[in-house]
Amino acid sequence: MQHTAYQPQISCPVRIERVETMLVDLPTIRPHKLSMAVMNGQTLMLVRIRCSDGTEGIGEGTTIGGLAYGAESPEGMKLAIDTYFAPQLVGADANRVPALMDRLHTAFRDNRFAKCAVETALYDALGHRTGLPVSELLGGRLRERLPVAWTLASGDTGKDIEEAQRMLALRRHNIFKLKIGRRTVREDVAHVAAIKAALGDTASVRVDVNMAWSELDAHHGLAGLVDAGCELVEQPVASIDALARLTGKYPIAVMADESLVGPESAFAIARVAGANVFAIKTEQSGGLQAAQHVAAIGDAARIDLYGGTMLEGAVGSIASAHVFATFRELRWGTELFGPLLLTEEILTQPLDYSDFQLTVPASPGLGIALDEDRVRHFRRDRPRTSVGPAALSHA
Repeated sequence: MQHTAYQPQISCPVRIERVETMLVDLPTIRPHKLSMAVMNGQTLMLVRIRCSDGTEGIGEGTTIGGLAYGAESPEGMKLAIDTYFAPQLVGADANRVPALMDRLHTAFRDNRFAKCAVETALYDALGHRTGLPVSELLGGRLRERLPVAWTLASGDTGKDIEEAQRMLALRRHNIFKLKIGRRTVREDVAHVAAIKAALGDTASVRVDVNMAWSELDAHHGLAGLVDAGCELVEQPVASIDALARLTGKYPIAVMADESLVGPESAFAIARVAGANVFAIKTEQSGGLQAAQHVAAIGDAARIDLYGGTMLEGAVGSIASAHVFATFRELRWGTELFGPLLLTEEILTQPLDYSDFQLTVPASPGLGIALDEDRVRHFRRDRPRTSVGPAALSHA
């Protein structure tokens, strides 16, 4: 069973005074090639919620390749929060996070990524008021550090081998996920086999197909991946039914990712035994608590858990880390490498990636602070602000 979110006993209401959003464009260390897009940079949608007691919280909404991956984009999230969410939030009691999120879920359909960003900011602010880390507000952490995989996505076999060997030497990653699906199945399998042969037993090798294969392709591909020494394949096909027909057919773990878009889909996959592993993403789940609900369904169905990523920056990644730290089991580790894909640091103190793991901060809230000068330098435009009556009276 998963933990129940901690409800702090705070007698006096704390009102939300401002909801601010901004777009921050950051370059990446190299092109990141997926089956559906090639990323040459990353846009973060940052939201800041300011409260009447002086506390504030930050959250992040990020996607993979803009609209190439799904229906939300950073620009769309900003618009949704500015236009629709903020009027529902300003003036409300910031301490009642579940109630506020229920208000947004009732008033607005979908917009899972935008809602996750707002929920993150609300819990960050609550953590600062209570002196507790977000993981404790979510029921309590079970681990202080999380294994982190690194994605090899240059598309060049030699470059990927060199990159993996460099990560091993730095003791930063010993789990590697290869992005495949843009070439023929035969070429993809040969690419994976060459990398696994070069790394040997020093590293774990997994692949992500991002739904690029037909079911017939997947049968050929999974058989070849088993022979190559690959241990896990992520979302080889698009449909849940096809995933179910592949799961257990070959001695390789099949992981659901794009099919897993919240608790309802998690139940649907579990009902048909459609995966060995859930790749849980906080944004794709619809929020921090929703991700915990997905994990609870996985636990009940004896489906292993993996902490996924939408290639979030530091804010979104550490929010996910707080959630994943509360999971009862995390057999396949996490993939929270998003900040390491960026060339620019936007925190006053970088996240601690060392000895193949990420440290979950123990200080209040998310346990991080933005470098405001750096954020200002990279933001796309000036943030739009929703101001409540209380804030105007203090202006």
